[in-house]
Amino acid sequence: MAVLVFGGLGTGTAYGIASMDRADVPGLATESDGRWDYPQLTLPALPEGSPRPFTDGNWHHVHHADLRRLLLPAPAGATVHEGLAGGWVKEARYLSEYAEDHRPGLEQALTDYAVRHTAARGWTMPDGTTTRVYLLRFLSSDMAEEFAQSEIGAGLSPDAVLTSAPESRLDESWEWDDLTAPVILHVYDEARPYGAEHTRQAYLLAGDTLGLVVQSRKGAVPAVPFRQTVVLQSQLLG
Repeated sequence: MAVLVFGGLGTGTAYGIASMDRADVPGLATESDGRWDYPQLTLPALPEGSPRPFTDGNWHHVHHADLRRLLLPAPAGATVHEGLAGGWVKEARYLSEYAEDHRPGLEQALTDYAVRHTAARGWTMPDGTTTRVYLLRFLSSDMAEEFAQSEIGAGLSPDAVLTSAPESRLDESWEWDDLTAPVILHVYDEARPYGAEHTRQAYLLAGDTLGLVVQSRKGAVPAVPFRQTVVLQSQLLG
């Protein structure tokens, strides 16, 4: 079970909290629940005098930490994807997740809403489940929210369609608000019948940063590791 360690503001001081209690997350109640073995999670220390995104005084919820350091690390046993090792990526790599007819509009929107950086990590587990995590940092929380609302959507289905999931529906099978606040989640599951792979996706809005978590697998993506991944990534951003 991963533990989240918070770096002190401008210091090396740290303290730990359990990142996820089994009793708090549906489907995470037993030792054989299928969770992945993530390493201990660490929030990077901030520049001296810089607040965390949701502390008093940081009215625009700005992340002052290096965005790459806020990416969820790959779990034990994972094979990291080439070009998605936790560094900066070009916008084209992020856009490649979407259906071709959605890419031109999204590409223009990334310029219009002033995306500053995009970081990503991807991996494949021994059971064939692939995960891609993208973090996009905007100039402000207002721009991140407007991009999410106008380009991604927040309804029963996302407006921006993934290549791997031509049709998705809001996943209302679990309650995540208490686990991820103040990060805002929109979680979707691919509608049946699945194609060659089943895809789950989640958007994470955290101040000036928008995250996308995508998991795909031939047959079906297990719910437990997907939820675990989303919750842990949310906690790193919050």
